Amino acid sequence: MNVPLVTLLGRMTLAFLTAAGAMTTFAGEAVHRGLQPPYYRRQIGRQMLEIGYYSLPVVGLTAIFTGMVLALQSYTGFARFSAESAIPNVVVVSLTRELGPVLAGLMVAGRVGAAMAAEIGTMRVTEQIDALSTLSTDPFRYLVAPRLIAGIVTLPILVLVADIIGVLGGYLVSVYKLDFNSATYLRNTLDFLQFQDVFSGLVKAAVFGFLITLMGCYHGYNSKGGAQGVGMATTNAVVSASILILTFNYFITEAFFAR
Repeated sequence: MNVPLVTLLGRMTLAFLTAAGAMTTFAGEAVHRGLQPPYYRRQIGRQMLEIGYYSLPVVGLTAIFTGMVLALQSYTGFARFSAESAIPNVVVVSLTRELGPVLAGLMVAGRVGAAMAAEIGTMRVTEQIDALSTLSTDPFRYLVAPRLIAGIVTLPILVLVADIIGVLGGYLVSVYKLDFNSATYLRNTLDFLQFQDVFSGLVKAAVFGFLITLMGCYHGYNSKGGAQGVGMATTNAVVSASILILTFNYFITEAFFAR
């Protein structure tokens, strides 16, 4: 009874280590080649537009309703202790430290990570990537590096916008539904907010942008088996990016705020 279980655990461990090693090697190769010329500026600009601008609506909607719900839930809890004045503090800190970068990262992973895996996976199964190599164009520099650069640059901007919109959502609910004083709410928000809160969220966003684009490129680049393989690559890209976002969120939070 014990031998099959041990064998299964061993196989799972080896499979996990193999996958982790392959992803690390892929990331190292992509970063190494991405730092070397030529630089495809048009590709970088196109990916920044795709990741950043076209993701604004979904990230903005997520942020504003998150801020509104956060204000309502905080009021429900703090009213029991007559601590309603702490609501602006909770909203701004929760959004800038955690909810802004994490929710934006998850939404972008679902939208952009899947699209990247599908696009690159289709190029792989239709041998377009092999054609790039035949034409002396490095696929890492042309396909992977621009997406990594765009993810690292644009996701912090998205998170900064999400923070502002989320705080606005909390402000609207607090002022127009919970009868807070507008000037007092804004003053408490600005007085309590610290540079480290915003900076930690932006660092998380940059890391999440790298992870999302890396997983989309990795699973798409290594897809095989036709349309079914592309579908699996798309699913794996979203799932792995989401898990990595939640995992790295803990470690970055511990690095910034653990005492």
